[in-house]
Amino acid sequence: MTQQHRAEVEHAAELIDQADALVIAAGAGMGVDSGLPDFRGNEGFWKAYPALASAQLDFTEVASPGTFRSDPHLAWGFYGHRLALYRNTLPHPGFEILRRWAGRLEHGAFIFTSNVDGQFQKAGCDIDDVHECHGSIHFLQCLKPCSDDIWPAGGLEPRVDVESCRWLGDLPTCLNCGGLLRPNILMFGDGGWLEQRAVDQRARLDAWLSKTQRSVVVELGAGTHIPSVRNFSAEVVHNHGGRLIRINPREASVPSSMGVGLPVGALAGLVAIDELLGGQLRPTDD
Repeated sequence: MTQQHRAEVEHAAELIDQADALVIAAGAGMGVDSGLPDFRGNEGFWKAYPALASAQLDFTEVASPGTFRSDPHLAWGFYGHRLALYRNTLPHPGFEILRRWAGRLEHGAFIFTSNVDGQFQKAGCDIDDVHECHGSIHFLQCLKPCSDDIWPAGGLEPRVDVESCRWLGDLPTCLNCGGLLRPNILMFGDGGWLEQRAVDQRARLDAWLSKTQRSVVVELGAGTHIPSVRNFSAEVVHNHGGRLIRINPREASVPSSMGVGLPVGALAGLVAIDELLGGQLRPTDD
């Protein structure tokens, strides 16, 4: 570790030690250390899905309601594979580090994530303390949609031909109208996403933020290409007086007045900070 890197990690540890609340802002890079694929650009997407590379289909084309209408077996092949992948993936140790930090702060933690994988809940985080701004693959809705209903995807067992990335057998159908189901996820060019679940989550997040005074945002693996998470981090800093720890191997720069940037992966950054904190934060006053 270079002297400059050591100083940045020390600064990050100080910010956490002084905080009364932990805001976890996670993008796609948070899952890379768990072995999840990185869809940043077609290179990563096509590496994970060679059949779609052969067809020259990019992520924005496949991840759209239009594909569910034009080729539902392909669309469900892609999302069915992802659903099975996320169910079978174990969250990396960084999730537990964040939970431990949160347990030592007065107001605990709230999570804002653009990830649809449900990994924070799988790691043991309270479902009421997570805002999934793009929805969740673990919930389903009607493609039309015919109503505002959404359903848990727990009973859906994906059967996918991995080589062709196509769904095998009968497609999932709406319990109300019998039409095609889709994941309750905000896709590209999506005018039919049922957002009420995410709206309710955001309301809980805003109520929680209003109680905090010295929050620190730990932003993990959130890039500028789809800036949902970065925009939220800036909002907390500017509107709630928070400070920012940005952990990102490619885009880590942070204005010095906002906090500190660590140019490493999510797990490496969390472990480095945790080592300085000795695995324990200072006791709270209660």
